[in-house]
Amino acid sequence: MRAPNSGPERPALRVWIRWTAGFLAFPLAGLAGRAAAGPVDDAMSALVGGVVTGAVIGAGQALVSSGRLNPARWSAATAVGGGLGLLLGAALVDYRTDLGSLALMGAVEGVLLGVAQACALPRAARLPWLWALAMPALWAAGWTVTTLTGVGVDARYTVFGATGALTFSALSGVLFHWILPVSTTDRTTGSDSLREVDA
Repeated sequence: MRAPNSGPERPALRVWIRWTAGFLAFPLAGLAGRAAAGPVDDAMSALVGGVVTGAVIGAGQALVSSGRLNPARWSAATAVGGGLGLLLGAALVDYRTDLGSLALMGAVEGVLLGVAQACALPRAARLPWLWALAMPALWAAGWTVTTLTGVGVDARYTVFGATGALTFSALSGVLFHWILPVSTTDRTTGSDSLREVDA
């Protein structure tokens, strides 16, 4: 028998944990980006590496979104925003890898990434521009945490490491659930993942 006060809180916690677990896509995306373009040390490597990395991250986020994101649309938006954002951000800091440069690069990438992803959110999303506004700070935070934990950022990867990804995913998950909560209405879509969340 379910406790009276366990209704909406437990599904919300489950979808947040699921979204946060999506941080595992970031290291895989970084490896894919590096395999495709090498270290980010010029415009072409930034663009190609950013696109590949974004596509993998977007696919991973859609997978853990509890059916709230269209995988193809979200992955494409993340690829475009990530590629153009990394291209501009890395060039702006002249491909430097000190803490300040990486935080600035992340903030710049977050601007373009946030706009692209906000446009890919479903129509049911409330105040999608909040997602766009949050991405510069969250992307910069990912690079900051990764750098401060001693990860070898001098290798010029296309995205921050697992510690930064965990921080980003945990914080963005709170915002994502507020912007696009799993509701009773969502269950009419027939998504197995949504039925599981609201079970």
